[in-house]
Amino acid sequence: MKAKEQIYSLKAYKPGKPIEEVKRELGLTSVTKLASNENPFGCAPAVKEAVLDELEQVSIYPDGYAAEVRTKLSEYLAVKPEQILFGNGSDEVIEMFCRTFLSSESNTVMATPTFPQYKHNSVIEGAKIVEVPLLDDGKHDLDKMLQAINEDTKIVWLCTPNNPTGRYITEEELVSFMEQVPSHVLVGCDEAYREYVVANDYPDTIALQRQYPNLVIFRTFSKAFGLASLRIGYGVAHEDLMKVVEPVREPFNTSRVSQRAAITALDHLDFIETCRERNREGMLLYENFCKQHQLDYYPSQGNFILIDFKTSQGDEVFHYLLTKGYIVRSGNALGFPTCVRITVGSKEQNEGIIHLLSDWLKRKGIHPKTEAASE
Repeated sequence: MKAKEQIYSLKAYKPGKPIEEVKRELGLTSVTKLASNENPFGCAPAVKEAVLDELEQVSIYPDGYAAEVRTKLSEYLAVKPEQILFGNGSDEVIEMFCRTFLSSESNTVMATPTFPQYKHNSVIEGAKIVEVPLLDDGKHDLDKMLQAINEDTKIVWLCTPNNPTGRYITEEELVSFMEQVPSHVLVGCDEAYREYVVANDYPDTIALQRQYPNLVIFRTFSKAFGLASLRIGYGVAHEDLMKVVEPVREPFNTSRVSQRAAITALDHLDFIETCRERNREGMLLYENFCKQHQLDYYPSQGNFILIDFKTSQGDEVFHYLLTKGYIVRSGNALGFPTCVRITVGSKEQNEGIIHLLSDWLKRKGIHPKTEAASE
């Protein structure tokens, strides 16, 4: 039995190494995972209680339309309930849009490197992939992305903050971009890390969507809300657009437990504010570490930082930290072979990994700058 030809060019998604596997392979009793941009502080305590309560109903199908969480989220975002599409993580919502609009007669434009699922799902649909390299500073090259659009383009993907660089698109940049994109082309704005952003010029995409009906926003409860294992994300688009995509959605694609968790999480936004503050504190620790050791890094608005170790391969740093009980993400798998992407963890986790990296750099003969170290 032969599959579609394009399937043979794909590779299965490889997540960061699971903690249990590392413990077993290396004989470690304690392992810290800072590879998948999960929230190190978990979820709001009330969410855990809501999940336990909902377990009494696990034998009953969830509401396929997710009406209760839909209403709650629409009020929070100030959009119509019909503008929201829920998925098994925002990944599935991205997949639904690809399935609805892409075909072998169309193309789709995206940055590279960026979140790989745009390309993955587009290849499955047989669409032509047009990749535009990031600028040297890790940001999208919006001018060249505009130049790449033609009459066959269906979707342009923007990841902001971008994974893996953490760079974001400002409101001025996004408005200028939207003004030049043809109205028949969808612009998919992936804001998985939106809740971590502290930049004042980050765009209010929900408000902009009222002006640009071809703008589609993807967000998730997996990151700052701490619900990664429950898999619930969503898209926000013009209601007429959602009427077209909704039939593609699989029935009961979000569970009772995930819906209840999301509803409860929206009642405890103070938890998100605390996580944002603690994430920024951790980010400053990594930035200071990089400055002290004269390491290049990409200023990030997410909950991760991409650090360039220059002459060393990302795999070398990855394996060193792995033997010490820290799982990070090698840049070799992300398009940055001399880099490592580290999820910002708790204060203790951040200090632990920075201590190990400092020792490793010292053995490599890379010493901190005296003036930076004394600051």
